[in-house]
Amino acid sequence: MSNNDQEFLVQKIRTQYTEKQHTELDALKELDAKVKRPANVFAYTYGSVSAIVMGAGMSLVMTDIGATIGLASAMVPGIAIGVVGMGMALTTYPIYKKILNSRKKKYAPEILKLSEKVMKG
Repeated sequence: MSNNDQEFLVQKIRTQYTEKQHTELDALKELDAKVKRPANVFAYTYGSVSAIVMGAGMSLVMTDIGATIGLASAMVPGIAIGVVGMGMALTTYPIYKKILNSRKKKYAPEILKLSEKVMKG
């Protein structure tokens, strides 16, 4: 291993143990994450629930689960539940965008002010 490689490795290990100073760029990244996190959590949660609802409807239509739970014909309820799940899945993105845009509007002045500071140095 060459001297340069050793120095690089030593520096890399040292940085793990030194106290990192909190910069304005770090604050800007945190603020950006604060804006996006609620919209992302909503999208993942609501999208997952809608996929489960749609899958439940499909399961009623394509398997004998309906007979097991006591439904004479599971076709109609299965289709209805599946369509509800599809509707939920289709509305996930527009609701996500609405949440994200409202949060961007709320935090825009603060982010722009902080980004100007970071860009000017």
